[in-house]
Amino acid sequence: MAKGREICLVTGGRGFVAQQLVQKLVESERWMVRIMDLAPRARVLEEELLSPLQEAFLDGEAEYVSADLRNRHRVFEACKGVTVVFHMAAPDSSINEFKLHYDVTVTGTRNIIDACVHFGVKKLVYTSSPSVVFDGEHGIYNADESLPYPDKYNDYYSETKAQAEALVLKANGKGGLATCAIRPSGIFGPGDRLLLPTLVNAAKSGKLKFVIGDGQNVFDWTYVENVAHAHICAEQALIPGASGDNASGKAYFITNCEPRKFWDFVGEFVEQLGYERPTIHLPVRVVMPLAYLVEWASKQLAPLGVPTTHFTPSRIRLVTSWRSFNCARATKYLNYAPPVTLEEGIRRTVEAFFHLRAEVQESRHTAFPSRAHSQLGGGKAADLLLWRNWKKTFGTLFSIYVGFYFFFRSGYTLIFVAARTMMLLLVIAYFYRYLQESILDHRLPEIPATLFEISEDKSCKVVLSAISWWNHSVTSVQLMVTERNWYQFFKILVMLRVMKIFGKFSAEGFVNFGLFAIFSAPFMYEQNEQEINIFIDQICNYFHEYRDIALSKLSSIPKEDVHKG
Repeated sequence: MAKGREICLVTGGRGFVAQQLVQKLVESERWMVRIMDLAPRARVLEEELLSPLQEAFLDGEAEYVSADLRNRHRVFEACKGVTVVFHMAAPDSSINEFKLHYDVTVTGTRNIIDACVHFGVKKLVYTSSPSVVFDGEHGIYNADESLPYPDKYNDYYSETKAQAEALVLKANGKGGLATCAIRPSGIFGPGDRLLLPTLVNAAKSGKLKFVIGDGQNVFDWTYVENVAHAHICAEQALIPGASGDNASGKAYFITNCEPRKFWDFVGEFVEQLGYERPTIHLPVRVVMPLAYLVEWASKQLAPLGVPTTHFTPSRIRLVTSWRSFNCARATKYLNYAPPVTLEEGIRRTVEAFFHLRAEVQESRHTAFPSRAHSQLGGGKAADLLLWRNWKKTFGTLFSIYVGFYFFFRSGYTLIFVAARTMMLLLVIAYFYRYLQESILDHRLPEIPATLFEISEDKSCKVVLSAISWWNHSVTSVQLMVTERNWYQFFKILVMLRVMKIFGKFSAEGFVNFGLFAIFSAPFMYEQNEQEINIFIDQICNYFHEYRDIALSKLSSIPKEDVHKG
């Protein structure tokens, strides 16, 4: 423990914004910083090696406390001997579960307040959100802090944040405690694990070609270092026991004071990282039903380990609404002014995320091909099906569909299609010889006749494979009947059932479905490889568990009962 220094506590201290604040507190050489978070122990990140934070840990000027806000006893232990609390911990806003947000945000904040009063903590700075005044329907235009809480909220994160903020502001003056709430809008910067990585993933997968809505909605952004600076300003402005009009007991909007159109800001980011700006406009009324469907499916699959989606109705409302705020109160009472401009913040952030640049990602694809690319052979066909060159893939797909429509459209019999195809091949083969003469000074290569011949070797292999498959099927059926193998019976039954389902498709429908699957499934798998693998593993585990249970029950049935059945 560093002697002669007051202790400040930062809850959620290993989070995105909290890391910046901790760094500033350590650099000030004024505090002994106590970092509280959920992890069992502090993990110094690669970018923090040889930093003031690592030195502070070694010198006893910083310490780590593992605690859950819901654990009242642990919270009280963390607040013992503390002068100032920066309460920044909160659940992931993309998880829209009321109990989680209420328990962590509301109950956890109540625990923090009680601990502050109990131990005589002088100051409490709470990290709130501008979403506490957003109902998800009405835009916010240069709003100040007189804007009231709405009757309803965009999501549970916003609702519980508002409740916790109200508790903090109400606690001002209680036991000599001075409190305030910071409402930073649209936080971005180095160390971000949500906004920019999500944008880049969307840009890589082609999902960021679209602007949802008219694209005119203005949004207030805040560089992460400015948010940390606002917290320092708030701590310095709070005066315990002060009377009259002062900084205590108030909420403050914090922004870069440079509102920008939401989609222009996003476009500038992805463009500087080498990706295309979103340009295609999609109406909100078209996107919203799909967002509801995706959110519902995500909730149903969550028990199987499938990660939550960011494509939710609340997020759609957030990115399509006007949200700008006035920082006059923060300037007046906290002496806040953003030290880093928006353009400088964007430049620093792009530099910090160099590894996400398009050319770096492409070189990684080449050096370390994905599992999907390897399984598809790693050649031109893999590049085609994984949409490496979307123009080439689209052209190929379009050509296949044109050919399919011309030769295989509904109404044609199999014999008619075969005859028409053979006629076309015959015409091409006959006239190809003439095309080998010079055409625009270009000679077509000669096609050897052996290309169309089937060797006896290959013929024998095909026939032997068919015979082997037939014999294996007969053996399986025989095994099922003679030994009453329930597992074999179940496998054959499922296989026949699947054949029956696919047998209902017309040739046209089957080809349509097949082409769609071939040109979309590998691409979707590559973009979400980790999540899909987790989901498949979970499904396989559940299947094996239920299969073992079913087989154990079947094996326990006496044979005489089976014969009677």
